[in-house]
Amino acid sequence: MRITTPFTRESTAADVSAGVDLTGRRAIVTGGASGIGVETARALAQAGAGVTLAVRNTEAGHHTAAAITAATGNAAVDVKHLELADRDSVAKLASDWQGPLHILVNNAGVMAEPLNRTPEGWEHQFATNHLGHFGLALGLHDALAQAGDARIVSVSSSAHLRSGIVFDDIHFERREYDPWSSYGQSKSANVLFAVEATRRWATDGITANALMPGGIRTNLQRHQADDPEFAEIARTYAWKTTEQGASTSVLLAASPLLAGVGGRYFEDNNEAEPHVPPSHDGVAAHALNPEAATLLWEVSLELLAR
Repeated sequence: MRITTPFTRESTAADVSAGVDLTGRRAIVTGGASGIGVETARALAQAGAGVTLAVRNTEAGHHTAAAITAATGNAAVDVKHLELADRDSVAKLASDWQGPLHILVNNAGVMAEPLNRTPEGWEHQFATNHLGHFGLALGLHDALAQAGDARIVSVSSSAHLRSGIVFDDIHFERREYDPWSSYGQSKSANVLFAVEATRRWATDGITANALMPGGIRTNLQRHQADDPEFAEIARTYAWKTTEQGASTSVLLAASPLLAGVGGRYFEDNNEAEPHVPPSHDGVAAHALNPEAATLLWEVSLELLAR
């Protein structure tokens, strides 16, 4: 059955978390110092959760944490350094964590950037958007299992419609690099992760879902600043506010309406319908394919083990 809620594309993070009590629960929000990450963290803190902002720029993180505490009265907001494309950074955050973790919001990411590679030779968008979050979730598995009813929220995008996982050349070693195809592949990976994590970990009390937050004007579009085609599209695009853009993340992280639900893709606070071209809505079949999800998990494990 398709999951629907009373909330819509206009709903805000505050709307979907109204009346939710997260006292005693602990959350990590990656990229929690900018864009929808800030609003996601703020809404979880407002509901009473202890929130860790896992960020590259810890100075910005501490500024954001102080602002969230001032706005919500919740002093249990802290900051940890995280560079998703650096395996050591990911491992340190996971190994330093003590106690249960109830909510992991894999929010951080990069979009349609020029070709860049990690020291391992991995394409940077795939390494950041998927492999970093994959490694973080693996490292935090025991903490998530200790919570008993943990949720993982995987921020994807409608750009997943652009590309499934090209398993024979994930890192653009032979094919010509295209920033949007690369981004789309990484966003498909975010959905496939939610599918496979739920299959493997539901017996541990861990569920994972993916979402499209909608178009929000944030620093995520920094690589499109000089792109005239993007500028033309942006001129008439139905942008959301950051408060609206964070709402589906908060719904999946906190709402009792999603208790026990996993392996699905949401947009505008409801489970997405199957994609029907030429629309830009819905979820592609390749992003929910269970065989692709299992293969991606195995490939990702192999990459991280090298």
